[in-house]
Amino acid sequence: MSLQLKINTDLKEAMKAKQEPLLSTLRLLKADIQYELTKNGAQELNDEQVIVLIKRSYAKRTDAIQMYEKANRNDLADKEKGEAEILKSYLPPDVPEDQIIAAVEKFVIELGASGPKDIGKVMGKVMAEFKGANIDGSKVSAIVKSKLS
Repeated sequence: MSLQLKINTDLKEAMKAKQEPLLSTLRLLKADIQYELTKNGAQELNDEQVIVLIKRSYAKRTDAIQMYEKANRNDLADKEKGEAEILKSYLPPDVPEDQIIAAVEKFVIELGASGPKDIGKVMGKVMAEFKGANIDGSKVSAIVKSKLS
Protein backbone atom coordinates (compact mmCIF):
# COMPACT_ATOMS: atom_id res chain seq x y z
CA MET A 1 0.00 0.00 0.00
CA SER A 2 1.39 3.38 -0.97
CA LEU A 3 1.85 6.05 1.66
CA GLN A 4 -0.77 8.25 0.04
CA LEU A 5 -3.35 5.45 0.25
CA LYS A 6 -2.39 4.73 3.85
CA ILE A 7 -2.96 8.39 4.77
CA ASN A 8 -6.38 8.34 3.04
CA THR A 9 -7.35 5.12 4.85
CA ASP A 10 -6.19 6.48 8.20
CA LEU A 11 -8.12 9.69 7.56
CA LYS A 12 -11.34 7.73 6.97
CA GLU A 13 -10.78 5.68 10.13
CA ALA A 14 -10.09 8.84 12.15
CA MET A 15 -13.35 10.33 10.87
CA LYS A 16 -15.32 7.26 11.92
CA ALA A 17 -13.64 7.13 15.34
CA LYS A 18 -13.87 10.93 15.77
CA GLN A 19 -10.18 11.17 16.75
CA GLU A 20 -9.84 14.94 16.55
CA PRO A 21 -6.08 15.61 16.74
CA LEU A 22 -5.34 12.83 14.24
CA LEU A 23 -8.19 13.91 12.00
CA SER A 24 -7.14 17.57 11.77
CA THR A 25 -3.50 16.68 11.14
CA LEU A 26 -4.35 14.19 8.40
CA ARG A 27 -6.74 16.67 6.79
CA LEU A 28 -3.94 19.23 6.57
CA LEU A 29 -1.59 16.60 5.16
CA LYS A 30 -4.19 15.49 2.61
CA ALA A 31 -4.66 19.12 1.57
CA ASP A 32 -0.90 19.41 0.99
CA ILE A 33 -0.97 16.22 -1.08
CA GLN A 34 -3.98 17.44 -3.07
CA TYR A 35 -2.26 20.77 -3.74
CA GLU A 36 0.84 18.95 -5.00
CA LEU A 37 -1.30 16.72 -7.24
CA THR A 38 -3.06 19.74 -8.71
CA LYS A 39 0.20 21.60 -9.20
CA ASN A 40 1.81 18.67 -11.04
CA GLY A 41 -1.34 17.47 -12.81
CA ALA A 42 -0.66 13.94 -11.53
CA GLN A 43 -3.11 11.29 -10.36
CA GLU A 44 -0.96 9.99 -7.52
CA LEU A 45 2.30 10.88 -5.79
CA ASN A 46 4.99 8.32 -5.16
CA ASP A 47 6.09 7.61 -1.59
CA GLU A 48 9.21 9.74 -1.91
CA GLN A 49 7.16 12.81 -2.88
CA VAL A 50 4.73 12.22 0.00
CA ILE A 51 7.65 11.87 2.44
CA VAL A 52 8.97 15.25 1.27
CA LEU A 53 5.56 16.80 2.02
CA ILE A 54 5.42 15.15 5.44
CA LYS A 55 8.94 16.36 6.27
CA ARG A 56 7.97 19.88 5.24
CA SER A 57 4.89 19.78 7.49
CA TYR A 58 6.94 18.29 10.33
CA ALA A 59 9.51 21.09 10.01
CA LYS A 60 6.73 23.70 10.16
CA ARG A 61 5.43 22.11 13.37
CA THR A 62 8.86 22.05 15.02
CA ASP A 63 9.42 25.72 14.12
CA ALA A 64 6.00 26.60 15.52
CA ILE A 65 6.75 24.69 18.74
CA GLN A 66 9.87 26.76 19.31
CA MET A 67 8.03 30.02 18.67
CA TYR A 68 5.14 29.11 20.95
CA GLU A 69 7.53 28.07 23.71
CA LYS A 70 9.38 31.41 23.42
CA ALA A 71 6.04 33.18 23.74
CA ASN A 72 5.06 31.01 26.76
CA ARG A 73 2.09 29.58 24.90
CA ASN A 74 2.45 26.02 26.12
CA ASP A 75 -1.13 25.13 25.14
CA LEU A 76 -0.40 25.83 21.48
CA ALA A 77 3.06 24.25 21.72
CA ASP A 78 1.50 21.05 23.06
CA LYS A 79 -1.00 20.98 20.18
CA GLU A 80 1.85 21.36 17.67
CA LYS A 81 3.86 18.63 19.45
CA GLY A 82 0.92 16.25 19.09
CA GLU A 83 0.63 17.02 15.38
CA ALA A 84 4.40 16.61 14.94
CA GLU A 85 4.26 13.16 16.57
CA ILE A 86 1.45 12.11 14.24
CA LEU A 87 3.43 13.26 11.21
CA LYS A 88 6.58 11.56 12.47
CA SER A 89 4.72 8.24 12.60
CA TYR A 90 4.37 8.39 8.78
CA LEU A 91 8.09 9.01 8.22
CA PRO A 92 10.62 6.22 7.87
CA PRO A 93 12.86 5.71 10.92
CA ASP A 94 15.72 8.17 11.44
CA VAL A 95 19.09 7.21 10.01
CA PRO A 96 21.34 6.23 12.95
CA GLU A 97 24.11 8.68 13.75
CA ASP A 98 26.82 6.04 13.38
CA GLN A 99 25.75 5.45 9.76
CA ILE A 100 25.92 9.18 9.09
CA ILE A 101 29.40 9.40 10.62
CA ALA A 102 30.59 6.43 8.55
CA ALA A 103 29.24 8.00 5.35
CA VAL A 104 30.83 11.36 6.18
CA GLU A 105 34.21 9.72 6.82
CA LYS A 106 33.91 7.74 3.58
CA PHE A 107 33.17 10.83 1.49
CA VAL A 108 35.82 12.97 3.20
CA ILE A 109 38.41 10.39 2.13
CA GLU A 110 36.85 9.83 -1.31
CA LEU A 111 36.70 13.55 -2.12
CA GLY A 112 39.98 14.41 -0.41
CA ALA A 113 38.15 17.05 1.62
CA SER A 114 40.44 18.96 3.94
CA GLY A 115 38.76 22.07 5.26
CA PRO A 116 35.62 24.19 5.60
CA LYS A 117 35.61 24.97 1.86
CA ASP A 118 34.70 21.32 1.16
CA ILE A 119 31.68 21.16 3.49
CA GLY A 120 29.19 21.60 0.64
CA LYS A 121 30.71 18.82 -1.47
CA VAL A 122 30.65 16.33 1.41
CA MET A 123 27.13 17.37 2.47
CA GLY A 124 25.84 16.86 -1.07
CA LYS A 125 27.31 13.36 -1.30
CA VAL A 126 26.02 12.32 2.14
CA MET A 127 22.51 13.65 1.49
CA ALA A 128 22.45 11.89 -1.91
CA GLU A 129 23.56 8.64 -0.23
CA PHE A 130 20.55 8.75 2.12
CA LYS A 131 18.02 10.11 -0.39
CA GLY A 132 14.54 8.92 0.54
CA ALA A 133 15.59 8.11 4.10
CA ASN A 134 14.65 10.22 7.09
CA ILE A 135 17.84 12.18 7.71
CA ASP A 136 18.23 15.48 9.53
CA GLY A 137 20.27 17.89 7.43
CA SER A 138 21.32 19.96 10.44
CA LYS A 139 22.71 16.84 12.13
CA VAL A 140 24.66 15.95 8.98
CA SER A 141 25.94 19.51 8.74
CA ALA A 142 27.18 19.46 12.33
CA ILE A 143 28.97 16.13 11.79
CA VAL A 144 30.59 17.31 8.53
CA LYS A 145 31.72 20.58 10.14
CA SER A 146 33.24 18.75 13.10
CA LYS A 147 35.16 16.39 10.75
CA LEU A 148 36.47 19.20 8.56
CA SER A 149 37.39 21.71 11.25
